[in-house]
Amino acid sequence: MFSHLREDVSSVFERDPAARNSWEVLTCYPGLHAVFMHRLAHWLWTRRLRWVGRFISHLARFLTGIEIHPGATIGRRLFIDHGMGVVIGETAVIGDDVTLYHSVTLGGTSWNKGKRHPTLEDGVVIGAGAKVLGPVTVGANAKVGSNAVVVKSVPSGMTAVGNPARIIDGEQAQRREQKAGQMGFSAYALSANQDDPLAKAIHGLLDHAVDTDRRIEALIKRLESTGVSVADELATADQFDPKYLSKIVDYSI
Repeated sequence: MFSHLREDVSSVFERDPAARNSWEVLTCYPGLHAVFMHRLAHWLWTRRLRWVGRFISHLARFLTGIEIHPGATIGRRLFIDHGMGVVIGETAVIGDDVTLYHSVTLGGTSWNKGKRHPTLEDGVVIGAGAKVLGPVTVGANAKVGSNAVVVKSVPSGMTAVGNPARIIDGEQAQRREQKAGQMGFSAYALSANQDDPLAKAIHGLLDHAVDTDRRIEALIKRLESTGVSVADELATADQFDPKYLSKIVDYSI
C-alpha cells in the first residue's frame, strides 16, 4: 500500500504543475487522500468486512468530497485533480495512469445487480464535469471532454465530446494528439484547438453553401456574357452572412 502511495505522489508531479513538494502533496491533495483511503476500504471489502469498508468510504467522502465505493477496482497511479464531487460506483474498474478531474461521475444506469458501471482502461483522461454512465468501456489513452455525457464505449486513443458524447474522427484525433504531445499533458481532456464535431459539420455545410453560391454566380455571368438570357428565378438566392450564422452555431451547440 505504501509503495502505491509513493507512486501516487510521483504521478501528481507529472500531471499537476502546481505541485511544489512531496509534503504539500501528502497533506493538501484530497484526491491522494481519497485514493489512499479507498485502498484500505477495498482491502476490507474484498475480505467481506463490508460495513467497515463502507464506513471508511463514507469517512473519506466527508473529508475529501470524493465518493468511491469500496467495491470499485482501481489500478495504479490514479490522479484525481481537485476532486470535489467525483463519484465512482461499485462495479467501476479503473486501469493504470488514469486522470479524473472534479465533478466526474462513473455511474450506473440500472438497478440490477452485476456490472453496471464503466471500465476505464490505462491512460484515460476524463475532463471536469463529465459523466460516464453504464457498463461501457473507455479504451486505453482515450479522452472524454469536460461536461461530456458518455453512454457508449469509446475506442482506444479517441476523444469523446458533447452531450450525448460523440467521437471525434481518427485523423483529427491523431493531429490533436500530436499537438498535445508537443504542448505536454492535456489538462481537462481538452486541447486549445478542439471543436465540437457537430459544430464542425455545420460549419462545413455553411462553407459549402457559400461555395455553391459563388459557383452559381460565376455560371450566370458566363451565360450572360454569351448572350443567353437567364430568368430571374434562376438567379442566386439572397445573400447571407456566413460569419453571423457561424456565431449562432457556436452559441447553440
